[in-house]
Amino acid sequence: MSMRVDIISIFPEYFAPLSVSLIGKARQKGLLDVRVHQLRDWTHDVHRTVDDTPYGGGPGMVMKPEPWSEAIDAVVGAAASPPRLVVPTPSGRPFTQRVALEYAGEPWLLFAPARYEGIDARVMAEYGSRLRLDEVSIGDYVLAGGEAAVLVMVEAVGRLLPGVLGNARSVADDSFAPGAMAALLEGPVYTKPPVWRGREVPPILLSGNHGAIARWRRDEALRRTAAHRPELLALLDPDLLDKRDRAVLEEASFRFPPRDMAD
Repeated sequence: MSMRVDIISIFPEYFAPLSVSLIGKARQKGLLDVRVHQLRDWTHDVHRTVDDTPYGGGPGMVMKPEPWSEAIDAVVGAAASPPRLVVPTPSGRPFTQRVALEYAGEPWLLFAPARYEGIDARVMAEYGSRLRLDEVSIGDYVLAGGEAAVLVMVEAVGRLLPGVLGNARSVADDSFAPGAMAALLEGPVYTKPPVWRGREVPPILLSGNHGAIARWRRDEALRRTAAHRPELLALLDPDLLDKRDRAVLEEASFRFPPRDMAD
């Protein structure tokens, strides 16, 4: 079953990367149906205007509600099961692997990336009551527009669709993947040759002992998370950690906060 993705933007050419790599192959296979629309096609003046000055004053421009409403209405049409509307914005909820998995279960996503100072808030009010609206942020920083965020989200979601990855197990091994290691970053990975510039692949990976390899990978994930994202470790339930887990974290100088602080 194919997922449909519609994107409305004033820069349709921004989405050329969605024709290459895994997402491009998924489109060729019919696993992902991506349709990109030019917002200016729903303007009615000679300049194809999509923005105007903000009420109340201030710098920058605000995207007008009329082109957005006409574009969204045209794309959605009279669909019995309308899409989930996703609006990238720094003020939205964080986009995480769990959100990507949530979106991967949707049959249809509609992305509305803004430019300038954003879209007139009345558009959110209008479609928040008519569609399932999500305002999401890919990080605590500001971009020139939402198109880059859409690329990030489409790739994160698209690779989770059945048949897109060559090895479905790759999803389970991802950093932030749900499960026992949900709060851990993925550890280091290696390939041939076994020695490169005097640096050897860890011998355990060449041992063929799959149990020992799994333990080593978990140890490395714990160490990497403690070094780079210690706040994620607080999401783990200490009661589910075994003796070896605790020893690795102690070596990494990580201590769980008191339960009342973690909560």
